[in-house]
Amino acid sequence: MYISALRITNFRRLKSVLIDLDGDISILVGANNSGKTSTAHALQLFANPERGEHFTIHDFNASCWDALNAFGEGEEGAAPSRMSLDLWFAVQETDLHRVLGLLPSLEWTGTEVGLRIEYAPRDEASLRTRFLEAKAIAAANARPAIGDTPAYHPLPRKMTDYLEDKVLRAEYELRYYVLDRAQLDDKYVENNPDYKPQLLTPEKDRSGKDVLGRLLRIDVLNAQRHLSDKDGGHRAEDLSRHLSRFYGRNLKKREDDHEAIRALSESEALLNKHLAEVFAPTLERLSQLGYPGLANPELVIKTALNPAALMSSNDESTKVFYALNPDADEQLTLPDRYNGLGFKNLIYMVVELLDRHTQWMDIEEDRPPLHLVFIEEPEVHLHAQLQQVFIRKVRDILEITGDDAAVFRSQFVVTTHSAHILYERGFRPVRYFRRSAPATDQTSEVLNLSLFYDATEAGTRNFLERYLKLTHCDLFFSDAAILVEGNVERLLMPLMIEKSAPQLRSACLSILEVGGAFAYRFRTLIEFLGLTTLIVTDLDSVTAPPPAAAMEASGTTEATDQEPVPEDEEPEETEEQDEPAHSGKACPVLTADAVTSNYTLKTWLPGHTAIASLISAAEGDLLQVPTATSLATVRVAYQNAVPVAWNSDPVPMIGRTLEEAFALQNLQWCQHRDRQDLGLRIRRNDTKTLTQLFECIHKRIKRTDFKKTDFALALLGQDPESWAVPRYIEEGLKWLEKFIIPVEVPPPTPGEPTPGDLENVAPAVSEVEA
Repeated sequence: MYISALRITNFRRLKSVLIDLDGDISILVGANNSGKTSTAHALQLFANPERGEHFTIHDFNASCWDALNAFGEGEEGAAPSRMSLDLWFAVQETDLHRVLGLLPSLEWTGTEVGLRIEYAPRDEASLRTRFLEAKAIAAANARPAIGDTPAYHPLPRKMTDYLEDKVLRAEYELRYYVLDRAQLDDKYVENNPDYKPQLLTPEKDRSGKDVLGRLLRIDVLNAQRHLSDKDGGHRAEDLSRHLSRFYGRNLKKREDDHEAIRALSESEALLNKHLAEVFAPTLERLSQLGYPGLANPELVIKTALNPAALMSSNDESTKVFYALNPDADEQLTLPDRYNGLGFKNLIYMVVELLDRHTQWMDIEEDRPPLHLVFIEEPEVHLHAQLQQVFIRKVRDILEITGDDAAVFRSQFVVTTHSAHILYERGFRPVRYFRRSAPATDQTSEVLNLSLFYDATEAGTRNFLERYLKLTHCDLFFSDAAILVEGNVERLLMPLMIEKSAPQLRSACLSILEVGGAFAYRFRTLIEFLGLTTLIVTDLDSVTAPPPAAAMEASGTTEATDQEPVPEDEEPEETEEQDEPAHSGKACPVLTADAVTSNYTLKTWLPGHTAIASLISAAEGDLLQVPTATSLATVRVAYQNAVPVAWNSDPVPMIGRTLEEAFALQNLQWCQHRDRQDLGLRIRRNDTKTLTQLFECIHKRIKRTDFKKTDFALALLGQDPESWAVPRYIEEGLKWLEKFIIPVEVPPPTPGEPTPGDLENVAPAVSEVEA
């Protein structure tokens, strides 16, 4: 048995989200403040209310505030808002005796049973009555402004004022309902307006809390572990103190070690032996993650001469040390604060996970068969390889053996911002939290990457997975993506952003080098994620291919788009080309009947093959707007006409590639002797017309010995204020800047009241994620 899905409603920015869970491990990814931490908090508040945390009015989604206030004012049809968590369990026949309390009827057939935990008013009528009474008392004590004395109007003025702190806990309660999968659609939403879930009540001996407790234990390892290198500090987590708690809760039960029990009062040496034996399994689990490895000091736990207070959390009798020479007769040891934060975090997580796991396995009566372990950001302080080892071995650390393996199960949910963890696990377990496009709409949706994996053609799917593994998994953590042609664009894009759209530097961008021949392969993923994307690509003009019959008659099957190197010049090592060989030959953009060899331009945006059509494409043709099947906004940017002057009046010209476009945009500048290292300067350029000069530049760039990367590196060495960004890139970057950077609201006029002075407004989401 395992949890197959969660549905969270009206909780913070999770207004209505379905989270499909993998039976083994699920990885939650997304930009900051997208709802990952809210998911962990929802599980704690709904399923573990006894942990001492409580709901607040700020846990309601911002859109719920209007409904609450409308209910308070008695508007017709208004009802108080509710929050809920639906848990769906995938069960087999061997699990049926455990889920009898969740079967909707004796005729139930299926593989899933559901439990809804709802946070709702205890009594709606009484809630409104008490609010109106409190509101009347507040109004009776209001005072108008007199002279310099401001007006005074105590709270509550609205229902959201009234439901603060303890009042909410007194007016609302948790309720448990049995759900019937047959009455819900494929998104686990009721599709029958007459359907009413069954309420579980203690009076019927079917307490929802007890039913859930017999099925599921949830433990959350929060991201804020507060490890510190400093001595003291109320937020610092000392490893010795943490291990003391671990020992006190679990390991002291090993009273079968009589030698060690006697050692408490007889011998410090025997006591150290006892501690070594007790912690041996934990240290062995750490070794599976590569600790201590070749150069890291080994963990040693020993007494500090006070046997009576063994491992006491409020005593200094036993501490963690690091042995620098563990095999020596006299060990050289250092206190735990002398190890790095990375291994402290690793040790902390392993000990904490083993602690929670042991507590679950030690339940003798009615042990729940499922243990859901929620781990936030395990990558904290860990280097890349160790992140991958941890996510690869975490299941082995909590492995269930023996007869228990057939009955009990651990299920993992991990939130992360680590591209290395995604690299290790691939697409299938990833659940992508996508924030809503309007900044004022505090909602998110969750996308299941396993559905994308199964629905995508194998070639594209395998390419994307391998490419993202080898280069950029940070696509899943970005506000927007920029797909560029090659290494030159990737190297220069940060500098071009700084020059053309500096506000983009405050956005989380993912710049992917994909090439014109492969950018279209990202279309399915970008549309699935709904990710705002700018594609910066080249026109790649080539001559129209001759008819097949003519090619066959001439004995030519394929022409090259590379200019041959003259015989008197030694060809240099060639770089990988931007696109595969095509049947046409590379030519200037304005060549009659030229077509593009760029697959992205032909098949995605703007969807034209003829160069003339690409040049004349309207602005709307360059843009893909969100639709019912794709939430992505995508714009393509490729070379367009710029006025170029050279010993004559300006003439509109268009480059074929970035290098050509840059040369045209900065023609006088790059033909100067001081820019020789760019590789674009033509000898005796003062004797050439503009057409001749551009033809020489075109041929220079086409040559196989033209090093594009050398051009980019040389340009980075120039004063960035001295050259201009090619127009098509600047236009694309300015579009992206305007699209994803919110418009700043001007401050109010001094003396003018703001909405916050008069009434409470819907709060920002209270979730803060590292």
